[in-house]
Amino acid sequence: MNSLASPIASPSLVAVADRAPVACKVCHGPSPLFGVVDFHKSCMEGRGMRASPSGCPVYYRRCEQCGFVFTDAFDGWAPEEFKRRIYNEEYILVDPDFAELRPAANARMVGESFRAWLDSIRILDYGGGTGVLAERLRGEGFEAETYDPFSSFNAMPSGRFDLITCFEVMEHVPQPRDTVKAMAGLLKEDGAILFSTLVQPEEFDREGLRWWYAAPRNGHISLYSPAALDTLFGQFGMRVVSFSAAMHMAYGRRPVFADELRLPE
Repeated sequence: MNSLASPIASPSLVAVADRAPVACKVCHGPSPLFGVVDFHKSCMEGRGMRASPSGCPVYYRRCEQCGFVFTDAFDGWAPEEFKRRIYNEEYILVDPDFAELRPAANARMVGESFRAWLDSIRILDYGGGTGVLAERLRGEGFEAETYDPFSSFNAMPSGRFDLITCFEVMEHVPQPRDTVKAMAGLLKEDGAILFSTLVQPEEFDREGLRWWYAAPRNGHISLYSPAALDTLFGQFGMRVVSFSAAMHMAYGRRPVFADELRLPE
């Protein structure tokens, strides 16, 4: 494999994992240790690029009930620590598409999917980074805002929204229930959350943390099974419909503006 062009900052402390199972962050089921990777493991390994080892182990656990895989290594980190150790100036090296390419593509997809409702729906891009997606949608005439605690758009928005987009965010959150609760509180009763996160592949039992998406340097600390997503959103009265292994929609009452998607009631 090729090496990344420059070194990546790593944590200065090595946490020792407790061997005893802990409660799953999604369903409270027993979650024993599942595996360990170096902190520098990034999604760029999926592109054949690998950083030199940091020497800092990151332990993941797997729930025996819902299959959710997570690490609690960063649970005590404040937002400032995430900014310093993960979402820093070197983050672009491990996710070169996050700043422009991915949000621009997602904006096109959202615009094309809901253009008929351009004047009727209010959109929030939750975890929207630099604000590109919402900016593109506003340029098309949509009412769209951005919220991201790790960017300049870190003020929680007011009011409720018809559609909340949440692209490549759920795998980054240390407390998934808190994140879904926050989004649910911003959602209109007949609204929907359109989100992306790659669910564990069929061969995950064999592949384990060798899976390229298991990447602590990218901040990928929560890896979902389909059952984990169903359980997580079900706790807030929502069902999950998956369009692919990566793209999903959660809602309580089927939203009128998504009629063309032929969602189940």
